[in-house]
Amino acid sequence: MSKNKLGLNTICAHIGEIKDEQFKGAISPIYLSTSYAFDNVDVKRYPRYFNTPNQEYLAKKIAALEHTEAALIFASGMAAISHMFLAFLKQGDHIVVQNTLYGGTSNFIREEFHKYGIEYTFTNGYAVSDFEAAMQPNTKVIHIETPSNPLLTITDLKAIADLAKSKDIISTIDNTFASPINQNPIDFGIDIVMHSATKYLGGHSDILAGTVASTQEHIDRIWNVSKNLGGSLSDMTVWMLERSMKTLALRVKAQTKNARKLAKFLEQHNDVSKVYYPGLKSHPEHQLAKRQMHGFGAMLSFELIEGIDAMRFLKQLNLIKPSMSLAGVESTMLLPSETSHALLSQEQRDAVGISNRLIRFSVGIETVKNLKYDIEQAIINTKTESFA
Repeated sequence: MSKNKLGLNTICAHIGEIKDEQFKGAISPIYLSTSYAFDNVDVKRYPRYFNTPNQEYLAKKIAALEHTEAALIFASGMAAISHMFLAFLKQGDHIVVQNTLYGGTSNFIREEFHKYGIEYTFTNGYAVSDFEAAMQPNTKVIHIETPSNPLLTITDLKAIADLAKSKDIISTIDNTFASPINQNPIDFGIDIVMHSATKYLGGHSDILAGTVASTQEHIDRIWNVSKNLGGSLSDMTVWMLERSMKTLALRVKAQTKNARKLAKFLEQHNDVSKVYYPGLKSHPEHQLAKRQMHGFGAMLSFELIEGIDAMRFLKQLNLIKPSMSLAGVESTMLLPSETSHALLSQEQRDAVGISNRLIRFSVGIETVKNLKYDIEQAIINTKTESFA
């Protein structure tokens, strides 16, 4: 059967698995060797070359899910995105970067690009006109993130892809928040898709990894840089990631369903001043999200009304965990100003609308009524504490 005819759950469960020909086990065996034969072999395997058996086969699953020809697996999301940038940018080149995106990416660009002589411009917004206005004659890459972290802004994938192609520029996207279950940017013309696989692809808060997926030509170019920088992943973790991805579609669909219910609950709550979630009709890009996403994702952000301290609220939670990362099966919350975007200055956070009261909510698979109760009791106890 063609891969194109396989359902999502079938791809997650079967594509990229290694058949255990020796013992006929039901799951992929782990190949932990760091040394392989070089004579009379089809492939000269070496862990730093991203081509051990577990690395090679998991890349097939990721490529199938993102509708691409090939993929690479890295030791972290930042390894994936930095190697991707360095493969297509050199001294004297320029990149246009969306202004609302993961703080680690912003920080990498601001702190490291000048060392390589790479120029950059952050857009004023996330409309295609903002990207066009930021372009220069030496622009080689446009990088976007949609939905963005942490404000859940939605960028028009096709418009950005068309703009890039019209200028012979590479378009790249961080697709972490959506996951390949809720969005496939390649179908809209985006050239390269990356993920922090630590998040939804791993899904259990126990894996650190990153991925890049694209055409074989683009992946070969990234590989040519990456083999020298050494950002490959251990095969034990690769095996864990392949195991985790077997349930990717099931997990993400359940989390997405929960997030939509909780976004509506928070939007109607008297103690919540604003909710950021593309599945809400009040979201300014709701219609665009409907056109380019299969589901609206399991991430949302919200702000409590003035007078309710966000940090105190997090400390009152019993079920939802105040935790640094996101996308595990357990629900978590954090303050972006203290975590994901803490490396940005207050002025930089203010410029993109990340207030100190903003709470990012990664919705898990728990029963919705339990999550609602936890939020409600935390708000009540925070208000009681404030007025005590």
